[in-house]
Amino acid sequence: MENLDRADALLFGRVTYEMMEAAWHLPAEGGALPERMEPWMEPFARTIDAAKKYVVSSTLESVDWNAELVRGDLADAVRQLKQQPGKGLLLGGVTLPLALADRGLIDEYEFVVQPLVAGHGPTLFAGISHRIELKLVSRQEFGSGAVVLRYEPRR
Repeated sequence: MENLDRADALLFGRVTYEMMEAAWHLPAEGGALPERMEPWMEPFARTIDAAKKYVVSSTLESVDWNAELVRGDLADAVRQLKQQPGKGLLLGGVTLPLALADRGLIDEYEFVVQPLVAGHGPTLFAGISHRIELKLVSRQEFGSGAVVLRYEPRR
């Protein structure tokens, strides 16, 4: 929730948007939490449900869940969003961050390292066209063994 408070809006690709909407979209105000949600999830669910969202997609015709479609040239659209006053955007996913990193449009990277080796799944930034050197700006360790590493690109 702290991360969500650091941004004015969320920027998702289609796949991440659909996954997050399915998991966190709450019923109309005053409605009960879905049965699948544990009570400890409620603060995060209410925060992400209320957040402004932008969705990059060439296939979706419309979006809801407090979201707006981003169309046209990706780099131009994201530059316009970044120029708006406020705290900025929080980005999620796999494909969209690759496209934005390749265009130099990510100002901060956050990696959450979990104490688990899955042995499968997507490889972050596979196929990036150039090397991006990063500078560590913060690190946070959790009792679970997870570590959050925050970096900025060296420019």
